[in-house]
Amino acid sequence: MKFSAQSKAFALLLSVGLVAGCSSTGGPTEDGEYGSDVGAVDQEGGSTVYGGDDQGGVSSSAMTEEERMAAREQAEQAALREVTVFYFDFDTAEIKPEARDVLVAHARYLANNPGQNVRLEGHADERGSKEYNLALGERRANAVQRFLIVNGASRGQLETVSYGEEKPAVMGSSESAWAQNRRVELVFE
Repeated sequence: MKFSAQSKAFALLLSVGLVAGCSSTGGPTEDGEYGSDVGAVDQEGGSTVYGGDDQGGVSSSAMTEEERMAAREQAEQAALREVTVFYFDFDTAEIKPEARDVLVAHARYLANNPGQNVRLEGHADERGSKEYNLALGERRANAVQRFLIVNGASRGQLETVSYGEEKPAVMGSSESAWAQNRRVELVFE
């Protein structure tokens, strides 16, 4: 079973989150007792994080279901935005279906942050002439640009550039290397 780079990145992000969530300090506090930075569950069923006495902490009982859903959605969008490289099939500038949700997350982020700019760098593999590959990299960058604009980003936030075959991600003349070189990279400035 093949997994895309996006799936691997998402799995890695979830794994890191799980490890970080399961870690604890485990050391003694100033008074020699072992403590925790998470308070016990209160009578209403909520818990307080970082404080224990509801002074400056975040209480889960104070969040409404809508706030929890919004926070979850925001975290999911942030995780999607971690992916900044989008791959293309041979000799095409068509955005793959698995990249669409990630690009929509980037477009929403740009729409909500009008001061943020991004450079779209188009690339091609080594097959074809230098001129053809520059044009293909440009078509790929322009395809991503159009997609972002349609989904809420401003044209003024986006800059496209094509490197053609000049900046390969992977050296080599195999299908695996070529597949990694057919890409558009989002570089936030």
